Amino acid sequence: MDGGSKCPRGQLLHLDVCVDEQKPRGGVLELLGRLRPQWKPQDIKMKVFTEGITNQLMGCFVGSLQESGAVLVRVYGRMTELYVDREREVEMFQILHTHNCGPQIYCSFRNGICYEFVRGTVLDDTLLTQPAIYRLIATEMGKIHSIKLESDNPVENILWKKMAQFLKLVHNALSNTTAPHSSKLLQEIPSIETLADEMETLKRHLSQIGSPTVLCHNDLLTKNIIYDNKEGMVRFIDYEYADFNYQAFDIGNHFNEFAGTSDTDYSLYPRPELQRDWLTAYLESYKHSVGLEATVTELEVQKLYVQVCKFSLASNFLWGLWAILQARYSSIDFDFERLSGFGTGLGTPVFNRNDFCGLLWAILSKLRMIATA
Repeated sequence: MDGGSKCPRGQLLHLDVCVDEQKPRGGVLELLGRLRPQWKPQDIKMKVFTEGITNQLMGCFVGSLQESGAVLVRVYGRMTELYVDREREVEMFQILHTHNCGPQIYCSFRNGICYEFVRGTVLDDTLLTQPAIYRLIATEMGKIHSIKLESDNPVENILWKKMAQFLKLVHNALSNTTAPHSSKLLQEIPSIETLADEMETLKRHLSQIGSPTVLCHNDLLTKNIIYDNKEGMVRFIDYEYADFNYQAFDIGNHFNEFAGTSDTDYSLYPRPELQRDWLTAYLESYKHSVGLEATVTELEVQKLYVQVCKFSLASNFLWGLWAILQARYSSIDFDFERLSGFGTGLGTPVFNRNDFCGLLWAILSKLRMIATA
């Protein structure tokens, strides 16, 4: 279809094109005809990066993918509108690009977006424990957390709103156990009342421990980190969940990802010594970026360390709810019944990595293993 229009979202170009998930080339070529009119269709190459439970991502280029000018086309996945605010995602793209912390977004279309390819390679899980690498990640997160919006209105923390949204969707899922996949699992998980109580316990405690609200990525697993070995730098990608959140949540969420996605191993959660070094590099970057003296004290590191340990459990809980939703709505073939024990642990204090939160996170890790395979 023809038709490109400026939409209110920061004057982003919107193209009235729908890309077929099964046969995307025709729609993608139509998009590129507007974005890269100098490219000859017969010369255009496409590389599929991911196909799974969230989105389909294709790199489009002439010559080499690593050359400047390559375009990423993301086709939104089935039912993702339940979990992702696509308007907000576009806004986050634009904000991060303005502050030199993200790629340029070129346009939106009916079922996706096109944006700049970030040169480099997806970070390997094994590199997370290398000081030279994790300090780059900590430094980049510190820069992003320092971004302030030019607005007189106070920013809204998204965590509890997002968690409540997921919980409501879980309630709907539990109300309908006729799902084609894993109905047994959906019947065995705790009641919606128990889940709501757990959420309120987290909210009541974590809202009072003093973690500031900052601009967060909120989903910093390794596949969302691009490492440029030549330049010695990292960049974050994929802003589906980016928004204002607790500083300690974003860090704790990233630490959870040390356990990996293909072969989940909870013993890989960073040891205290690594966490403290990571947090020191982060605080130096954050303080420098907001114009403060970059000297970091042990007291500052210890305070943030405690906050991060607690917010890592909120991360487990949030993505655990997400995993339940995938069990209900995803079309992938996955044996959810192999995971058991969902009724255990909830009578113990909520801040226990081996209780319900950890079990939910195990589901998430298995799902991501499939999504990134």
